Order: sequence, then structure tokens, then C-alpha cells
Amino acid sequence: MKLNEISDNPGAHKDPIRVGRGIGSGKGKTGGRGVKGQKSRTGVAIKGFEGGQMPLHRRLPKRGFHNIFAKDFNEVSLERVQVAIDAGKLDATKVVTVEALKEAGVLRRIQDGVRLLGPGELKVAVQFEIAGASKPAIEAVEKAGGSVKVLAPKVAEEAAEA
Repeated sequence: MKLNEISDNPGAHKDPIRVGRGIGSGKGKTGGRGVKGQKSRTGVAIKGFEGGQMPLHRRLPKRGFHNIFAKDFNEVSLERVQVAIDAGKLDATKVVTVEALKEAGVLRRIQDGVRLLGPGELKVAVQFEIAGASKPAIEAVEKAGGSVKVLAPKVAEEAAEA
């Protein structure tokens, strides 16, 4: 069998109807669109139109709020940090920062900072310099003999310099 010898099963593929190709085809003249009117022409946009009545999408109330100033933090668990240390990707003797976590492959991309979360347990003393941490995470790090230094937000630093 060769690629040029392959064919579909008989009846598996129907040719598309060629619209607007003469009266004899049965789909000629108006091409199945009926006669005159907006819908017979190109560029029709009446999907949301309800005959002058207020459309449903405008009758329903608007909900919610999106804070454009909200920070988007990378969330890292203690478990992920310990796995990186065990694999030798993260050096526990140095201070763990956002850049160190990125280099170790714990983070894919740096956002507005790192927030350390509690699930997991550390076996070695690690010093963190990060944007935030949960109470259980701080307790677990201090229990292992490490420390967590929470950095001030970047926006506050820029405002203080100006």
C-alpha cells in the first residue's frame, strides 16, 4: 500500500453543495437565502436583537469587581521547596529569594513576588526573603531553624524614593 493509493470508503465523504451556481442546481439564484431583506445580504448581525425589546444581556444586572491594583503572587508550598533542596537544585545555605526559586525551576515565571504556603515540612534550616508567607509556613520554617523575612511591596518602595 502506498500513500497515493489510499482512498476513503465509498459514501464516507460528500461533496459540499455549491450554492449560487445556476438555477438547475436547485440552490441557484438566491442561494438558499430567500428573497430580499437584511438576512439575504452579507454582513448580517442580528443574533442578539430581540425586536426592539431590551436585550437579555442588557436586562441582567452587572456583578462583581475586578481590582486592577491587586498583586498576583507566585504561591510556593514548603513541600516544593524541600523537593528542590533534596534534588540539589536549591542551595539551602544561601538566602532563598524569588530569583533563586526561578533558577531552581520551582517557579516558571516571576510575577509580583512569592508567597510561601504551609503544606509540607522543611528538614533543613532555610532563610527566606519573599513578599509574603502564611502563619503555618512561618511556624514550620522557624521550627526547622530557619527564618522568613517579608519584603515591603515594590509600589511602596517606588513611592518612598520619589
